Amino acid sequence: MVSTPHGGRLVRRIASSKKMKDIGKESKSLKRIRLDYEAAVDAESIAHGIYSPLEGFMNEEEYLSVLDSMRLQNDIPWTIPIVLGVSKEDIKNIRTGDDIILEDPNNTSIALMQVEDIYKFDKKEYAQKVFKTIDPKHPGVNSVFQLKEMLISGKIEMLSGIENRFERYTLTPVETRVLFEEKGWKSIVGFQTRNAPHIGHEYIQKSALAFVDGVFVNPVIGRKKPGDFTDEAIVESYRVLLHHYYPKNSAVMGILRYEMKYAGPREAILHAIIRKNFGCTHFAVGRDHAGVGSYYGPYEAQEIFKEFPDLGVTPVFFREFYHCKKCNAIVNEKICPHSGDDITGFSGTKIRDMIVKGLRPPVEIMRTEVADEILKFKSPFVE
Repeated sequence: MVSTPHGGRLVRRIASSKKMKDIGKESKSLKRIRLDYEAAVDAESIAHGIYSPLEGFMNEEEYLSVLDSMRLQNDIPWTIPIVLGVSKEDIKNIRTGDDIILEDPNNTSIALMQVEDIYKFDKKEYAQKVFKTIDPKHPGVNSVFQLKEMLISGKIEMLSGIENRFERYTLTPVETRVLFEEKGWKSIVGFQTRNAPHIGHEYIQKSALAFVDGVFVNPVIGRKKPGDFTDEAIVESYRVLLHHYYPKNSAVMGILRYEMKYAGPREAILHAIIRKNFGCTHFAVGRDHAGVGSYYGPYEAQEIFKEFPDLGVTPVFFREFYHCKKCNAIVNEKICPHSGDDITGFSGTKIRDMIVKGLRPPVEIMRTEVADEILKFKSPFVE
């Protein structure tokens, strides 16, 4: 059967029609805070149970517990704070206990929040504990430094969804769990990606499929660092790959709207928790998962799972794969004795360089159909 939600219960914080009607009557008198797109997406993820067991943005005690112990106050594993930054101007007339409206960037009322806590936080402490660095060149650290000076917490109830240009590929945890049951999948491996697929990615997925019923390909859609593939390129290239190279009942793609943190090991745990909430029983963890630059060791994101025997989802670890001419196969160091010119690695930099020049990567690196789909885009990379 599919996995039990993190914390034992799938959170669903969607306001009833009666509640929406009542809020509509009094909405003019309620104070409001406008969120940026990423915070609005986090609110929606909370409401749909993607962040179960969270029911709202974290209060100060929960925030500090996550920073210090990588666990919620009730000892449930959790590694990265889910918080809402506000300015002093935003909260000048807001007090704990107030009901407030959260708006998206288009001034649409998206959620009701009962304010539980308003608190200061140390951005350098946040960065050092989550990212192991305070270097502003780290994209996750930079995002933390860009947060407003205060944090506000409280349970939320979603009033309306936010704009989603990938609605066709969006599934909530309620929907994926029903879908997996309908397919008869009892074991599902979740696959996290922020890239268009090369042969190495495909090999990881299909290796996992050898011992589970299905793979849930869950690409991240949202703000990423320059040089990463655009959302459109990722979605369309995976659509083509799954259509041409996977049996119909072996794989499902659904997007995850989420801002990459590039937090390496801590983010690997959060990624596993998210896929557990979608119903996955297993989670694929490759080399340098959620890493960036040289801030983390190549397999540090795998080693951290030893600290969480109670995570409730089984990690599936993969070494770095490459193509070997002599073996004529996709291999890694455990099964291939060759080196040097016999080896072709799946270098993201080399793949990007070829695509920028309008060249199709060789077939041992990327499927022709995938490369052609990417090359249709005038600019398939984040600038």
